[in-house]
Amino acid sequence: MIVVSNTGPIIALSQIGRLDLLPALFGRIFIPQAVRDELIQCRAQVDAADWIEVDSISDTSTVDVLRERLDAGESEAIALAIQLNADLVLIDEARGRRVADSRGLSYIGTLGLIVEAKRRGSLTAVSPLLEELRAAGLYMSDALYEAVRRVADEV
Repeated sequence: MIVVSNTGPIIALSQIGRLDLLPALFGRIFIPQAVRDELIQCRAQVDAADWIEVDSISDTSTVDVLRERLDAGESEAIALAIQLNADLVLIDEARGRRVADSRGLSYIGTLGLIVEAKRRGSLTAVSPLLEELRAAGLYMSDALYEAVRRVADEV
């Protein structure tokens, strides 16, 4: 499975000490240089993660078009996903998800990753991680919090 990630899910999981979920779910993920740069700016410890592979974008014109609507990391992540014919894009931002969808890409965000980790047995419960994400500053409405718990069979 080819998985490309934007910055958001990696930072969110890093903030709660659960980056281990990504290799458990996918083995290896690809990121473009712009995402690596954003991660370094946020002091995320990704250089030690041997399961993250930084890949170059060959079609910079796609990035240029996407930059009209998205930031550098999202633009490059979507362009890399197109280039690699990725099975999945890890992305949280609504605008980025809409663009990924319009380009025929499948995507999942941080909360979906946590639910999937529970489904696959890497977690016993999502609720504690949801609380940690909220404490780390990830905005999540009460309705979304409860919806995620429902999907994870914790309500």
